[in-house]
Amino acid sequence: MLNYLIVFLISMVPIIELRGAIPVAIGMGLDPIWSYIICIVGNMLPVPIIFFFARKVLLWGKDKKYIGKFFTFCVEKGEKGGKKLQEKAGKGLFIALMLFVGIPIPGTGAWTGTLAASFLNMKFKQSIIAVMLGVLIAGVIMGVASMGIFGGIGALFAPKA
Repeated sequence: MLNYLIVFLISMVPIIELRGAIPVAIGMGLDPIWSYIICIVGNMLPVPIIFFFARKVLLWGKDKKYIGKFFTFCVEKGEKGGKKLQEKAGKGLFIALMLFVGIPIPGTGAWTGTLAASFLNMKFKQSIIAVMLGVLIAGVIMGVASMGIFGGIGALFAPKA
């Protein structure tokens, strides 16, 4: 039970999120299905808070003495991510956000995607659904990769020595 709690907490950490938590769960020998569910819940739990409050807090803190540089970095990252999504997506912003979150590389997870959605003034429900679908996709990719299926497929098609 403690290991599932650890995985749950790891999935809530920005940048690491479920992309890091699923490999940890598989490495611990935890049940893949339960790990997947727990990681999704942990990754999605902060999303509404990020959507409604992160932008306001970051904009407030941009000009503060000790936290200003970090908050400015976060605002710029959110704005940059939002602009990239908008440029590439046009009217397909929902799909672009889902794919942005679904690609399991650092900096493209639920935290950044939700922050970008809030900077783009996307509707809450639309943002949450796109981010959730992206998290589901990323979870499947990380689960498959963590269980070695990609390695097995690669071995099938690798040239024989």
